[in-house]
Amino acid sequence: MTSPYPKLLAPLDLGFTTLRNRSIMGSMHTGLEDAARDFPRMAAFYAERARHGVGLIVTGGFAPNVEGWVKPFAGTLWTHAGARRHRQVTGAVHAEGGKIALQILHAGRYGYSPLCVAPSRIQSPISPFTPRALTARGIERQIRAFVRCAVLAREAGYDGVEVMGSEGYFINEFLVRHTNHRTDEWGGSYENRMRLAVEIVRRVREAVGPDFILIYRISMIDLIPEGSTWDEVVQLAKAVSAAGATILNTGIGWHEARIPTIVTSVPRAAFGWVTGKMRAELRAAGVTIPLVTSNRINTPEVAEGLLAAGIAQFGQADLVSLARPFLADAAFMEKAAQGRADEINTCIACNQACLDHTFRNKQATCLVNPRAGFETELKIEPAAAPKRVAVVGAGPAGLAAATTLAERGHHVTLFDGADRIGGQFNMAKRVPGKEEFVETLRYFGRRIELLPSLELKLKTRVDAAALVAGKFDEVILATGVVPRDPRIPGQDNAKVLSYIDVLLHGKPVGQRVAIVGAGGIGFDVAEFLVTGADRGEPSPTLHLDEWRREWGVGDPAKTAGGLERPQPSAPSRQVTLLQRKPGKHGAGLGKTSGWVHRATLKMKNVEMLAGVNYEQVTDDGLFVTFGPERKDGTLIEVDTIVLCSGQEPLRELSEPLAAAGVKVHLIGGADEASELDAKRAINQGTRLAAAI
Repeated sequence: MTSPYPKLLAPLDLGFTTLRNRSIMGSMHTGLEDAARDFPRMAAFYAERARHGVGLIVTGGFAPNVEGWVKPFAGTLWTHAGARRHRQVTGAVHAEGGKIALQILHAGRYGYSPLCVAPSRIQSPISPFTPRALTARGIERQIRAFVRCAVLAREAGYDGVEVMGSEGYFINEFLVRHTNHRTDEWGGSYENRMRLAVEIVRRVREAVGPDFILIYRISMIDLIPEGSTWDEVVQLAKAVSAAGATILNTGIGWHEARIPTIVTSVPRAAFGWVTGKMRAELRAAGVTIPLVTSNRINTPEVAEGLLAAGIAQFGQADLVSLARPFLADAAFMEKAAQGRADEINTCIACNQACLDHTFRNKQATCLVNPRAGFETELKIEPAAAPKRVAVVGAGPAGLAAATTLAERGHHVTLFDGADRIGGQFNMAKRVPGKEEFVETLRYFGRRIELLPSLELKLKTRVDAAALVAGKFDEVILATGVVPRDPRIPGQDNAKVLSYIDVLLHGKPVGQRVAIVGAGGIGFDVAEFLVTGADRGEPSPTLHLDEWRREWGVGDPAKTAGGLERPQPSAPSRQVTLLQRKPGKHGAGLGKTSGWVHRATLKMKNVEMLAGVNYEQVTDDGLFVTFGPERKDGTLIEVDTIVLCSGQEPLRELSEPLAAAGVKVHLIGGADEASELDAKRAINQGTRLAAAI
């Protein structure tokens, strides 16, 4: 049988060991690394990915000492006792035929701790702590800590380690003049600045022997001022290869960079060209170390394309690193190998349940797959007594509930008044930068097709009487929300539209627009309008060259760090975004993605006004005042006013069903409407369905 993805599924012979395919599960901090009590859960998490065919798993980062902590009491490996605890993780992965490497992560000045250290005493813009500048003796201690951690990883049963040398962490900080102001043998010339990285790789290799995977994650493009030049990056790549690295992995951008690198608005495989550029340089010099490409690779087709040009001579890379896609679907590789790519639950790069959780000190999971990280707790098992269940509403909550129930063997009828599944996702997917939402609807649609005990009834506005007559054992109301009425005098004016009119029904919008409400939907509508999406203008997310121009991502061979002046396209409209609350717009947006949305609107010259009172809609526009004193009355002259002033639960079926003695559950927006939350909706739907 012909392999559906021959390059992705090809094994890789490393000499002393062979990877079963070209996939790497890239390092992600899940929160399970930080306490020994969570190691059984971490073991189950990685074992499930190994069972389904991942080529090589890389753990979340473990610090080699307290100075390298990402935060106090974060995951560390520096004792033999710690190594013994890790054996349950490596043992579980090996039992499933997988391979796993431990990432050694020294946070440097990014450490959220007063103990943090760095090459120079320069505070990071994303941490409140100023690092202590290391002495030469202190640097030697850090090197020994890396070596000790690698030796203990081997003792713990790991197949290798990844030395984290990118994203602005400790090693990366030594490499660039931006953070290394030293004048001794560890600073100044590039040979001195790269000395730490090379010493760590060389001495780790000496300590662990030749038959142990040693990945070095290199910052291919820093995306910060005073970043590495391309010649320097190539010089480092050659040096760490010669020092004993087995694999060279691609790191993109520092955490403090003001260019998005992994959010959903970043084009797929947006940085594959950087790895390809490096690969060409190294092969021309006779350096044959395998290279890994990374960032926004979320389908087997994209992965295969990056590995193009045949098995003997691969294209832009030799392996692909997918991190969050293995959160979204543990069986990604198995489904790809079996020709079932249409069944993959695709990562939409939303960050809402993974990175946002990590940066809020919560356990990471996945918006589209709430089982991720909770494999020992959230089990989808056959129902002991199958029931007849009605699910009303085919938005994210209803889809999650209905498909999970049917998967367990319940007999499910899924009702929706619309002509398609998806609910609010059908609006979100139209917003430039959110095209990935289509994949979630494709996934649920395919699941519905494959589940014989699930009957889908679209264009069906079912009422309480019909549900009672249907004699269902239980009814789940996932009926969603209705827009909140802001009760602005004069809002019946023809120039006033709701966000549903704009995003779903395509009603025409004028050139000057006021948007009432600056929550997630207000931002979506603003991006939709200023980019001209309703007029057919192309989304930068789907056009890599345009996206690079907009954000200033250049060729690192021409500008250090690959940082250029952004050249955003002109806004399609004049938009004013208003909110009642004082303070920053979009305060409720995701912690790791909200800044991207705010920066996008700033690039498009969107005016943002806070502390607004909406006094009256007139034929000329929207009259507003400011603050509790209702002062500074101003007429905002606009052609269209779009209401994005929140939502209220739609649960009119709940009381009559309960009165008729029907067991009713509310999930998603029908349960709680504040800031439409697909993460909560899918999690609620899945967990309820697992419990019935």
